Amino acid sequence: MRSLTYLILLSLFIIGCQKEGPMGQLSAKGNEAFTVYEGHYLDALWKLNPDEATNEGYHKYDSLLVIPNDKSREAMLDFVKLQQDSLARFEVNDLTELNRMDYHILQNQLEYTNWKITVLKSYQWNPGYYNAIPTFAHILNENYAPLTKRLRNFYQKMANLPAYYKEAQKQIKNPVPELTALAIDQQTGGINILEKDFVDSLKKTNIPAAEQKQMTDRAKISADAVRGFVTWLKNLKNDKPRSFRLGKELYEDKFKFEIQSAYTAQQLFNLATERKKQVHKDMAKLSRQLWPKYFGKKAMPADSLDMIAQVLDTLSAKHTTAAYLQSTIEKILPKLSAFIKTKDLLTLDPTKPLLVRKNPAYFGNAAVASLSAPGPYDKNGNSYFNIISLTCLSADKAESYLREYNNYTIQILSIHEGIPGHYAQLVYANKAPSLIKSLFGSGAMVEGWAVYGEQMMLDNGYDDSPEMKLMWYKWHLRSVCNSILDYNVHSNNIRREQAITFLTHEAFQQQAEAEGKWRRVSITSVQLDSYYDGYKEIMDLREAYKAKVGDAKYKVKEFNEKFLSYGNAPVKLIRLAMLGNK
Repeated sequence: MRSLTYLILLSLFIIGCQKEGPMGQLSAKGNEAFTVYEGHYLDALWKLNPDEATNEGYHKYDSLLVIPNDKSREAMLDFVKLQQDSLARFEVNDLTELNRMDYHILQNQLEYTNWKITVLKSYQWNPGYYNAIPTFAHILNENYAPLTKRLRNFYQKMANLPAYYKEAQKQIKNPVPELTALAIDQQTGGINILEKDFVDSLKKTNIPAAEQKQMTDRAKISADAVRGFVTWLKNLKNDKPRSFRLGKELYEDKFKFEIQSAYTAQQLFNLATERKKQVHKDMAKLSRQLWPKYFGKKAMPADSLDMIAQVLDTLSAKHTTAAYLQSTIEKILPKLSAFIKTKDLLTLDPTKPLLVRKNPAYFGNAAVASLSAPGPYDKNGNSYFNIISLTCLSADKAESYLREYNNYTIQILSIHEGIPGHYAQLVYANKAPSLIKSLFGSGAMVEGWAVYGEQMMLDNGYDDSPEMKLMWYKWHLRSVCNSILDYNVHSNNIRREQAITFLTHEAFQQQAEAEGKWRRVSITSVQLDSYYDGYKEIMDLREAYKAKVGDAKYKVKEFNEKFLSYGNAPVKLIRLAMLGNK
């Protein structure tokens, strides 16, 4: 296996070096060689990381499960070093604009991979690093190949599961308690994929009974391996657990690699702090306007934040029920599509449905809502709007969530996760000519587009009532305060009580939402920065683009579609492509 890996990497190195001949002839050949190089790069990467390949829709290695040990990490580091050498042999200025973007994305990806393995080392302290279940669920649930073929790949992949989880036990040292608890939830929630869903799917096939028996026997062994890992995590003595907080140095490094921003983490924190002050002023103005409508002649509170909170609290009483949360979202999505078509804001693809579903158990309910989209290799796969179920919660907690996702904000949520947010953007990303931009782009571009989409819809007349505007500001504070919270928690070590007070008082979040956000900030890092960073960079780009083309020629649809045509590339690279060096 190791020899084969070196042969693959050596062939890639040779391809990257094929730039012979006079300098005047290098441009076309360099671009042709770079395109070939990208293809070989990806295939070699997916063989080293078949789980990620499957989840991106590349199914050549579905039957493989790599054991996460020192040997597999060394193979990845060897891959990184040789790819960095090969990439350096391309003259970046000889490449086309689109290939230059890919070059910089790959350069960042390789540096990030090396940093995660050699510096961050989350494989030692994050038990969630060892979660193979989502890939098995993907193989089972996505109809990219005949069921029989998918089940046989599933069966072959299970062969390594016991060894996979045994190795995980060897690698984990002083894990973060919050991440340990999440891993227990995720693994426990995923056992049914192996034990029940796989077995039920076998019954729908013509696979011979004897073969089915072998397959179900292996599934039982695999489910027992997961249970064993869960039991081991529960019983693990952890006298000196690692803190979930990254600290300033690691945080800045991770921010640089993951967000790929025009700003540093500290700069974004400062910008978000100033933005929060301005949003509070705008919310106070709207609240004063709405106060007589809802409170008559009752005296306004002297504290503007208290006044805003009272108006928001009154508006939040209008909401759906726990039982109808999912169906409410399903009814909103067609209205959003119709509005976009009427206002000519973006071309939507009617052949790509968006399905609303209950959060899969193996997600672990880390977020209230999310979007699962098919990878660029599997463009015809399903897009899922995932929403947690509130029916199993206590009445008080369910009510708290429903007030947070009231009749106004549930529409903004649907814009963000669905249309024209993540769903529409990722459909466009899958149409981009470059796989690199779609696979390894910036999460800040993805989240930033969704936040930008909220404001774009309201700016173009989607429910222009002051109530909706006020609620959008509250929702927008989530993005702004995400950056403030994440930086303060991981770099400035603020306590849970301080964070909850900040979220409930200054971001006007319901208690359940604030508690959920604390949980999220304790199991993730930097990702919460992506919302405001991406929004800020996109809004700045849009204003600069308007100035470039002139108000008379500017069309929102043209900007939107041009921006989305670059896949998931970092906004700072899209800016260069759309504006030049301005």
